[in-house]
Amino acid sequence: MLANSMLSFLVAFLIAVVIGPIVILLSKKFKASQTILEYVEGHKIKQGTPTMGGFIFVISISICTIIFCGVESFLAKLSIIIMLAFCILGFMDDFIKIKFKQNEGLKPYQKIVSQFAIASIVAFFCYYSPFVGSSILLPFSFGSIDLGIWIIPFVILFFIAVTNSVNLIDGLDGLSGSVSLAFLMGIGALVFVCSPYAASLQISNLALLCIFASGALLGYLCFNIYPAKIFMGDTGSLALGGLIAGVCVFLKMEIFLVIIGIMYVLTAISDIIQVLYYKKTKKRVFLMAPLHHHFEKKGINENKITFIYFVITLIIAGGMILLCMW
Repeated sequence: MLANSMLSFLVAFLIAVVIGPIVILLSKKFKASQTILEYVEGHKIKQGTPTMGGFIFVISISICTIIFCGVESFLAKLSIIIMLAFCILGFMDDFIKIKFKQNEGLKPYQKIVSQFAIASIVAFFCYYSPFVGSSILLPFSFGSIDLGIWIIPFVILFFIAVTNSVNLIDGLDGLSGSVSLAFLMGIGALVFVCSPYAASLQISNLALLCIFASGALLGYLCFNIYPAKIFMGDTGSLALGGLIAGVCVFLKMEIFLVIIGIMYVLTAISDIIQVLYYKKTKKRVFLMAPLHHHFEKKGINENKITFIYFVITLIIAGGMILLCMW
């Protein structure tokens, strides 16, 4: 299994590296460039950078699923379908931004309704499926708690929260990609090393998906680390959020995301606090939200912010693995 994981990681990386220049070329040809928010002062130089780079890792992950996920990989393949559904939603959002040369694509209610629809289908599948069911795992002990019918609203809210959090953290070069790489590597390793039910082919294929998705993200980061040659756009961030949410739900590891994916959580919370506090007092808690922009305003280089977010996620994932093994 270790050899297969390493091979899939390498293949996913190489596919992303090979198709990266092609995606960049096509983005430039069709003038699919990112419109930068004017109030992010340091980002004005990024105006015109190609977007929809999420296709780089989406294509790589999809190809590797076909190659490496063989028998009893229904949940892994369903995770890819979910990723592609969110990718289409993100593409529509990016297309509107590009066509009308502004930073607002789909209306917020259109995004939420679409996310709710996809999440609802997944939630009902989980409740009625013998592969998933209504229980979720508890961290450290790998014990579980059965939510019964409440698993349906829980999964819906989880999907909406995760996809929007991953979308929010996509604000600096390499930030969303590097944090997600560390998160997926951590989840995949945690299942292989610690989970008592990793012997199931359905589960091991999901863990394998996490590993080669990390390889695809590493290949994508070759083009996205500062200065970015291409942005993932909502095409990538929503697809990535959908993949992460889907994998966590099918692994019953939703609570694990709150711990290992703490940077997603802090990003979302900082944005919520800023909006609510400003509406009430017309004052700001942070210099700018989400949190990574606050650090930028403090004068911290975006490379350093990206590196710190990545390291924090990696350390927490490693710590979780060690604690579960112990």
